[in-house]
Amino acid sequence: MRSSLLAVAFTASLALAACGSTPDASSGSSPSVPASTPPASSAAPEAVPSAEPLKVVTAFYPLTYLAEQVGGDQITVTNLTPPGGEPHDLELTPQQVAAIGEADLVLYIEGFQPAVDEAVAQQASSTALSMSANLTLLEGEEHEGEEHEGEEHEGEDEGAHGATDPHVWLNPLNMEAMGTTVADRLSSIRADKQAMFSANAQALASTMSELDAAWAAGTEKCTSRDLVTSHEAFGYLAKRYGFTQVGISGLSPDSEPSPAKIVEIADFVRANNVKTIYYETLVDPKIAETVASETGASTAVLDPLEGLAPGSTGNYVTVMESNLASVKAGNGCA
Repeated sequence: MRSSLLAVAFTASLALAACGSTPDASSGSSPSVPASTPPASSAAPEAVPSAEPLKVVTAFYPLTYLAEQVGGDQITVTNLTPPGGEPHDLELTPQQVAAIGEADLVLYIEGFQPAVDEAVAQQASSTALSMSANLTLLEGEEHEGEEHEGEEHEGEDEGAHGATDPHVWLNPLNMEAMGTTVADRLSSIRADKQAMFSANAQALASTMSELDAAWAAGTEKCTSRDLVTSHEAFGYLAKRYGFTQVGISGLSPDSEPSPAKIVEIADFVRANNVKTIYYETLVDPKIAETVASETGASTAVLDPLEGLAPGSTGNYVTVMESNLASVKAGNGCA
């Protein structure tokens, strides 16, 4: 069976587009302990009196959700990543770069989207806010033997792939903390609306607290604490709710699992009686399906919430609720 799996893996791994850039096993630790990395701009911008809505540019969907919830009718939001787009692969148009330069506020996660990082450095160093700057970040772990599309190894910085995990939004308490950060920055720009921004942030915090409580209660007792995922996007979620993430691929955006890694995952699935292999909405599920078919496991969607599908009527909360239902079914949670 191993030779069969290796043969399938060589072919299937070419189709995989993985996500990456990528807090202890206790589910009760706080996600918002200040880290040493400062925001893109720590200096508050000059206050702007109420008039036209503030122009806010967001790098991808979860930050769009945050901005809309906190800013309300005082802002207009432009999301740089279109529906259905994979945010790691984002290439900015000249119009988008101009929008970044003209925005009153740019929300992004440093290290997650290289094109956005570059545009922020050139166009918005005083108006951009890295949303992960004040959170405790998980260290990413690169898988040995992975290949990276278009990667040039000669002269490569050895630490380039040892980056932190950027998927901070998959812990609702991190979303709560980031909402407060957005409210503080918007209040510094439009001081006469501070009370509104603060109230909106508090409402968001209440929603995130309820979502967190639902996840904690729903996953308290599960027959399996292993989350086998198509790639390692769920570290913050796994840590918060007491799971162990086992990724077929690591954190690099272009990583492809080696055949040996796929065999290793298949062995893990069999040895630990894993019933479900999770794949994502924006990534080809072929590798996950290959592992599942070779081990007798099922497959299910676990959405990393990097974007919504075109025409979707869902939002951050509804997708996280769907994720909870998927994990409860897939991991035998009572």
